[in-house]
Amino acid sequence: MKINVMQDVLQANDKIAEDNRQIFRKNRNFVINLMSSPGAGKTLLLEKTAEMLAGKLRLGVIVGDVETTRDADRISKFGIPTIQLTTGNACHLDANMVAHALPHLKLDEIDILVVENVGNLVCPAEFIIGEDHKVMILSVTEGDEKPLKYPLMFHESKLMLINKIDLIQYTNFNLDEAKANARKINPDIDIIEISCINGTGLDRWISWLTDHYQLKQKGLSNA
Repeated sequence: MKINVMQDVLQANDKIAEDNRQIFRKNRNFVINLMSSPGAGKTLLLEKTAEMLAGKLRLGVIVGDVETTRDADRISKFGIPTIQLTTGNACHLDANMVAHALPHLKLDEIDILVVENVGNLVCPAEFIIGEDHKVMILSVTEGDEKPLKYPLMFHESKLMLINKIDLIQYTNFNLDEAKANARKINPDIDIIEISCINGTGLDRWISWLTDHYQLKQKGLSNA
């Protein structure tokens, strides 16, 4: 007898994700599920994003980590609403975990909510949480073959940020190959090269965020 345990888990998750999505619609939140391997630069990117959006759009963050509150502590120093989800042994955030965080945020005072998922190139891509888009970071220190080795992450993402571009001269990372590999998996994926150290591409990232936020607001207004 075959038992589809994973299928049942995903179906239950998707129902809660839809509940989350309705809450976000009600509060007009634009929600990003930010994913990457450990050390790719998610938290530093959020720090830079907080600086660049200050006075323009209101940012909120849900941070997922296996242990510690280090990342949430860093982000909260920028005066933005930040909730820490500590997963223990779980390698990803799911819709139910995010649902438990939502009552602790004043969602009507947040324009863009970023869920910083647990560092992992596999599990986070399997679970929707009610987000508008998945965004993933690939750093040049990881290797240009990653889209082929971990295809689901790239297939599910709307945008790939190629981070640490300032270090590319010290690696064997082939930028053209990385982009081609990603587009083999997802021909429609947006790609932006960035450096959180020297600022390369961060204006394009902020423009992408604000443009997609405005598109959602327009859609909600016309609904």
